[in-house]
Amino acid sequence: MTTASSADPLGTLSNRMADAVERARRTIVLVNGRQRQPGSGIVVAPDEILTADHVLERDDDLTIQTDDGRILTARLAGRDPVNDLALLRVAGLDIDAAPQADGPARVGQIILAVGRPSPGGPMASLGIVSAVGGPLRTARGMVEHIIQTDATPYPGFSGGSLIDSAGAVLGVLTTGLVGGIALALPAPLAWRTAATLASQGHIRRGFLGISSQPVVLPPAQRAGRNQERGLLVMRVEPDSPAQRAGLLIGDILVGLDGILLNDTDDLQALLNSDRVGKTVPADIIRAGMLTTLSLTIGQRRAAP
Repeated sequence: MTTASSADPLGTLSNRMADAVERARRTIVLVNGRQRQPGSGIVVAPDEILTADHVLERDDDLTIQTDDGRILTARLAGRDPVNDLALLRVAGLDIDAAPQADGPARVGQIILAVGRPSPGGPMASLGIVSAVGGPLRTARGMVEHIIQTDATPYPGFSGGSLIDSAGAVLGVLTTGLVGGIALALPAPLAWRTAATLASQGHIRRGFLGISSQPVVLPPAQRAGRNQERGLLVMRVEPDSPAQRAGLLIGDILVGLDGILLNDTDDLQALLNSDRVGKTVPADIIRAGMLTTLSLTIGQRRAAP
């Protein structure tokens, strides 16, 4: 006997994806935070919405619109420009948080990008997970993890959901990180960011106060280390953690907190919130000799 699903696998897939959007639609709201195209947002707590930072061009006079048509005033709770995320608090929202997917996104996985760019209802586009990776350097800073998709990012989709076939959130959509390319911040990273923004309004990131560039270390100048590259210190900011530790222009930074440094991406990846305020060993080559300095990592100031 032939079942309906085996007789019409395409119809079964179609219905499943439509059901996924139906399950997700209540947790996706329209966000009014700029003069032009509104953005989207995801309910991450009964009174909190996570959206894309770049769709909020003002800090006040913010509103959201829910799936059932309610227009509610929103208050900015915090921003994280590096990950292009912002958190809104909405009194009276009273919507359960969107569920996160059980596991991470996988390359080749069929997904849906879902946003609410207009009051008319949700929109969706179908695609696959094209790539999963990170860290990624952008004009905003170093993004720890990203998901890339070939799903069409319609205008207003930023802040919306990348969902799996069950309607659970794999990531938060944005086109504001790299030249309009459709990317998503993985749900675990986005939810952690939301929790931090809810408690302190910003994300702490480490700061040394140097400008540097990668250099190749000739074998005779490696000071006994088996390391081919390091970071040449080009500038040391006054009264910075680097200056207080004794770093000088011309030093070659080859390690921090026991981790080898080959390029600036290596260094940026180490300057996470866990190391802010921590005193760590900084390994440098100075005048051909290996020296270890004690360096207390500072906190980068938020851009005005």
